[in-house]
Amino acid sequence: MADDISLGFIGLGSMGNAMAGRLLDAGHRLVVYDRSQAAVDALVARGAVAAGGVADVARQARIVFGSLPTPDVVREVALGRDGLTGGMARLFVDLSTTGPRVSSAVAEGLAQAGITLVDAPVSGGRAGALKGGLSIMASAPRAAFDEVEALLRVFGKVFHVGDRAGLAQTMKLVNNIISVAALAITSEGMVMGVKAGLDPDVMIDVLNASSGRNSATTDKFPRAVLPRSFDFGFASGLSAKDVRLCLQEADAMGLPMVVGASVQQMLSMTNAMFGPQSDFTSMCRLVEQWADVEVRGRAAETEKAGASA
Repeated sequence: MADDISLGFIGLGSMGNAMAGRLLDAGHRLVVYDRSQAAVDALVARGAVAAGGVADVARQARIVFGSLPTPDVVREVALGRDGLTGGMARLFVDLSTTGPRVSSAVAEGLAQAGITLVDAPVSGGRAGALKGGLSIMASAPRAAFDEVEALLRVFGKVFHVGDRAGLAQTMKLVNNIISVAALAITSEGMVMGVKAGLDPDVMIDVLNASSGRNSATTDKFPRAVLPRSFDFGFASGLSAKDVRLCLQEADAMGLPMVVGASVQQMLSMTNAMFGPQSDFTSMCRLVEQWADVEVRGRAAETEKAGASA
């Protein structure tokens, strides 16, 4: 066992790989685990130490980060028979999106083993994770937050939104449904404009100088739709999961989300058409098929010319 390792990281997918890499680049020693051996090997090549499983990470690391795909996986990693509770870990920083009820239940279960949960979902996609430009929403007792705040700042801008596990999850779900709603309505509006004969690049310029400006017009469309790459870095299946969690929480509060329900339908159709692994900017492709047009910007023609040269 490497006694001098103090940080662990579980879940080395698109986001986890990028965040774990930033910890390594910042000089931290890291023990890592993922079901994908290739994902582990990529971090080991950069200086990480491979663990044999979740429990092995907990035996070597006092502070463990997790970036995991679903609430069930988070629950299993934290509380399962071969999970975190049998080691020396005393802080679990959950960077996943699970919903507030799961987060609260995980916090309660971990507390029985003397482990404090730092509920810390992130926003900003893989590009933000790679450059340290994420938004991190954290809720935890102040002492636990203070202990990990400097580590979280390696990933981006940190907000302490409360002392209770689950509050950060609620903030993340609110952020995500607003973000995806912006993507959905921007897709419809952009396709409408192109169908009418407007230039998509000019449309984006106008929107970004006008009241229609939003996260889709400033980032997602210029980066992933106009060039026709559809590679913003967030799967439509995961986006659908986040929206579903948000609607479930709102329903439990007795709050109808009419616009949110429409966004969920759009994501469901995107998943059915292009698959859950497709990028969530593929939502625009769905609307394009209905209109029989493409939102193709100058960047797409430049890349096409470069590829054929």
